[in-house]
Amino acid sequence: MFAGFPPEALKFLRGLERNNRREWFQPRKEIFETSVKAPMLELVEAVNAELLRFAPDHITDPKKAVYRIYRDTRFSPDKTPYKTHVAAIFPRRDKERHTSAGFYFHIAPKSVAIAMGAYMPGPVELFAVRTWLAAHHQEFREAMKSVEKLMGELRGDSLARSPKGFDPAHPASDLIRRKAWYFGAELEPEITESPKLLPEIVKRFRAGAPVIEMLNAGLVRKAAEA
Repeated sequence: MFAGFPPEALKFLRGLERNNRREWFQPRKEIFETSVKAPMLELVEAVNAELLRFAPDHITDPKKAVYRIYRDTRFSPDKTPYKTHVAAIFPRRDKERHTSAGFYFHIAPKSVAIAMGAYMPGPVELFAVRTWLAAHHQEFREAMKSVEKLMGELRGDSLARSPKGFDPAHPASDLIRRKAWYFGAELEPEITESPKLLPEIVKRFRAGAPVIEMLNAGLVRKAAEA
């Protein structure tokens, strides 16, 4: 059972938020490795053990699940070198990051974020999800209800008009016009130091598992047909 992050984890992330530069990070890298990264990998292992029960297709190697702390600044006007949160993602095991619906959480100085859905689908993924929703929107709306109780309303920007090939009068038009389909919730940062963190993450992932499976249904079918 994951017991929580040590107090040094939030202290480190809050310090990094105030001092996002290499001169501050490098002398404290060992603190990051032992108090932030190592517990994060342990937490991902614990989440994987729970996913085995209700979403086994999303079990992810912890080293692949956890994002690097280093920012890619090549094309960004923001040249700060580090992220100020530590994050993990659980896509379908047969898909790359962001090419399937999946689960996500991160630990930040001011909150713990938990999310799930299809956040940045490409054109192929968008069409596959929209096609599936056009045929199964009632089933999807029913599955959303239990997720909304824990995570709030479905999020994701929408097109002003229905995409090409889809009837504007379709009863699922509101879902089809979306460019992403995801849910998100935040917890107080202090829970990172508590054994309650793992069950709070798992509770939300479990509730969202049917929705994630539905969002991926079109992608799985399309891959099988290819």
